[in-house]
Amino acid sequence: MHQLMGGSVKFDPSNMVLTAGATPAIEILSFCLADQGNALLVPTPYYPGFDRDVKWRPGVDLIPVHCRSSDNFSLSITALEQAFSQARKRGVKVRGILISNPSNPVGNMMTQDMLYSLLDFAEEKNIHIIADEVFAGSTYGSKKFVSIAEIIDSEYIDKSRVHIIYGLSKDLSLAGFRVGVIYSYNNNVLAAAEKLSRFSSISTPTQRLVTSMLSDKSFIQEYFETNRNRIREAHDAFVEGLSELGIKCAESSAGMYCWADMSGLIRPYSEKGELELWEKFMSDAKINITPGSACHCIEPGWFRICFTTIALEDIPLVIERIRRVVESCKSSS
Repeated sequence: MHQLMGGSVKFDPSNMVLTAGATPAIEILSFCLADQGNALLVPTPYYPGFDRDVKWRPGVDLIPVHCRSSDNFSLSITALEQAFSQARKRGVKVRGILISNPSNPVGNMMTQDMLYSLLDFAEEKNIHIIADEVFAGSTYGSKKFVSIAEIIDSEYIDKSRVHIIYGLSKDLSLAGFRVGVIYSYNNNVLAAAEKLSRFSSISTPTQRLVTSMLSDKSFIQEYFETNRNRIREAHDAFVEGLSELGIKCAESSAGMYCWADMSGLIRPYSEKGELELWEKFMSDAKINITPGSACHCIEPGWFRICFTTIALEDIPLVIERIRRVVESCKSSS
């Protein structure tokens, strides 16, 4: 994490709890910060796995904070205020905000000013912030990723409210190794998380392999640079191919996916129409993409398409399959 951020942040190992991937890290923090029936605010669209990680066993609810395409699905404090106030009117206790930065599925990143505003909001409402930063190193745009860890050195900020999640599955392509970490400034949370992590331990063989790999700093740096270049190349090729079909994507700077607007292809303009288009991609094009409704997107017709699961030379084949579906939708309408 220190190397990923160019040495700008020093991380204290005593503030870390290792877990078998980011999934149990989110679940553990849900157990630590909230009781059953409490809630976390989460900007939409959001990673569908959050529903599983936060709701299934911890029993914590997720309250969507709806963001819209007109703002490139960026979060606003006004939207947070509204969601918080509505939850309080319903008698729901909000215990924190769960963000993914860089965003999954949109691929945009929070600005430094927005992170400061989030911290102010959390302090005002007496709630916590869980920052999922698993795509921190998978950037390809001109914008620099800013970790929340970089901006909390100010004296007035209550660090005990901030909890960061990271893992090796995305930036180092080690999904099957199941290596994640909770980084918290709250001693009580760390103590509880350490006990709960006993049920999601990283295997000893994995620890030995990963320790050896991470110790080779020159390799890690070279890997990050190579990976970023490859993601950028795949992203540009895929987005260009979609653009030629009349499909626009949200502006993004990170991640292994694009957030594509196919609202013009759905009939009716609703979740039903969106799911029918998703089924058409599955049955006719043999392509599985994530419908926006699975990410709690308030606007029908948006889809997340992962472009790093295929080789660069196979992108034209996928674009051709998408073209056939697009033409079929246009002819039928």
